[in-house]
Amino acid sequence: MSDMIMTRDPSSDTSAARKAMIDSQLRTSGVNEEFVLGRMMAVPREDFLPADKASLAYIDRSIAVDGQGHLASPLFYGKLLLEAAPESNDRVLVVEGGTSYLTELVRPLAGEVTSINAGEAATGDGVSGTYSLIVVDGAIEGLSDALEAALEDGGRIVSGLLLRGVTRLASGRKVSGHLSFEPVEDLGIPVLHAFDRPKQWTFS
Repeated sequence: MSDMIMTRDPSSDTSAARKAMIDSQLRTSGVNEEFVLGRMMAVPREDFLPADKASLAYIDRSIAVDGQGHLASPLFYGKLLLEAAPESNDRVLVVEGGTSYLTELVRPLAGEVTSINAGEAATGDGVSGTYSLIVVDGAIEGLSDALEAALEDGGRIVSGLLLRGVTRLASGRKVSGHLSFEPVEDLGIPVLHAFDRPKQWTFS
């Protein structure tokens, strides 16, 4: 689990920046649901960045952080929350992208929230139990067997997918043991390389 929450100067107030983010990046892209906007207004993005990158917290693209992690764009998190729509009876597994920002967004919306890092999710280390909802903070080439097994029947997953070099938001549901995963829309999403598939050799 990530411990990336930073200490913010209590005298600083970035609520105006968060409101501008909502008005200019989320609402203009069709994200208007109050549960999404409420969470993104409540959680300061700069708290999840190193001090030297805090000034970048509300730009409209992802921000790299130490250790190959990232804080993705506000639009990605807004669209992901909208698609996932966590409910109070959900048991949620959050696959983190290097900060605990997504976990903090989801926590008050769901009944139970567990977070693991991308490496643990890809190898299956630390994945235990089953969940009604899995959300992934990044784009992946494919699900690990352990992560797919952790999704209970009837459960749903929302993640970025890397397909032929293009990142897309995708959503899936597990029905009778089979997971169907469908793209929702093209979106700029940082890639979680822990899920990279082995490269295949080709001969000409």
